[in-house]
Amino acid sequence: MVKAKQLYRSKLVYPDGAIREMVIWSVPESPERPHGLKYRLYYGSAQGKCMVRYDNETGKGDHRHHMEKEGTYHFVDVETLMDDFQKDINWFRRQKNE
Repeated sequence: MVKAKQLYRSKLVYPDGAIREMVIWSVPESPERPHGLKYRLYYGSAQGKCMVRYDNETGKGDHRHHMEKEGTYHFVDVETLMDDFQKDINWFRRQKNE
């Protein structure tokens, strides 16, 4: 059995205590993960509330959590995934400062 191999891990704590954590693994390609990646990108408040998360857990495929809502995410490539995630973080941070 081929195991997952961690490709990327990053954690950032913002000055206000909010947390951004990104983890990406290489996994065997499958119908559920045709791109051969498993990922979890998380952004949450200092109080631990998940604001946005992108992941592809078993049984759900690529999807995005935006507060209480969950929807399908169209995975293109890692660069686009990280860009989309950062855009969501920027949106939340702007809302907080308005």
